[in-house]
Amino acid sequence: MSFPKPEGDRRDLFPEIEAFASGMMKTPDGHEIYFEESGNPQGKPVLVLHGGPGGATSPGMRRYFDPSAYRIIMFDQRGCGQSRPYASLENNTTWTLIEDIERLRERCGVDKWVVFGGSWGSTLSLAYAVTHPERVKALVLRGIFLLTKKELHWFYQDGASMIFPDAWERFLAPIPEAERDDLMAAYETRLTGKDDAARNECAIAWSSWEGETVSVRGPDSRPDKFAEAEFAIAFARIENHYFRNGGFLPEDGWLLKKIDRIRHIPAWIAQGRFDVVTPMSGAWALHRAWPEARLEVVGDAGHASTEPGIVDSLVRATDWAAGLPD
Repeated sequence: MSFPKPEGDRRDLFPEIEAFASGMMKTPDGHEIYFEESGNPQGKPVLVLHGGPGGATSPGMRRYFDPSAYRIIMFDQRGCGQSRPYASLENNTTWTLIEDIERLRERCGVDKWVVFGGSWGSTLSLAYAVTHPERVKALVLRGIFLLTKKELHWFYQDGASMIFPDAWERFLAPIPEAERDDLMAAYETRLTGKDDAARNECAIAWSSWEGETVSVRGPDSRPDKFAEAEFAIAFARIENHYFRNGGFLPEDGWLLKKIDRIRHIPAWIAQGRFDVVTPMSGAWALHRAWPEARLEVVGDAGHASTEPGIVDSLVRATDWAAGLPD
């Protein structure tokens, strides 16, 4: 597989565009999924999978793609964004999301598409590709998250706390010391409990922890949305639900064990060297198991998709994928 080399100045995002179509897709088990399309209706289909889980789409996600080349298809995963019921954990697993992806693909009349996802979106992209490799034209991934026990322990128990001790104190604050030996469990009790005040406090603390560690560029770059109660409730509840259940994967390390099923699919991976949320060890393990995929390590970036080096890599990646033969 041939990949283009960086040339000249870093690439930037494409101009803002509006969606040309949107709607709600009902599922057989009681969810309504918001989806939208933008770009060129006759372009190469690309599915955009947002992070979290529970993070929702945003208009800025359209800007990683040449709007003349791509038919950009996005959806809010179960329980978040404009999908309903909001913050619902019922029938909300990796496998129901994959069913939604297939339902959306059929609704849009797509045979194969490029799949683009970062952070949790990379997890879901890999899980979808492993289970439906015949439907994936190419993968563009960012901030690799294999959803292993080791990665979860690093971010929610012991590891990232040593790099951001000030933010970690704020994450610990809602949890009594006696319950801090298993913070994900302690948060689950409050995020799913009947005390609304405790739920809201913990939702903001959980979400803000990620918001404060997502970028290497300092406090001014941290997204304010993580501290907004409406966003935080769905984000924290759904993330905790997935992570407490190991992403609903059959076993720890399952994605890596299944990589042989997708090694024939063209793939581009962008990974920040200083990513604290999803450390580079995950991308490196994926690279070792899948040497055919291109791994670009961005030396001055963390986890955020908006950091200049990550934007540059992802825009070059989508241009590359657009040029692949049908």
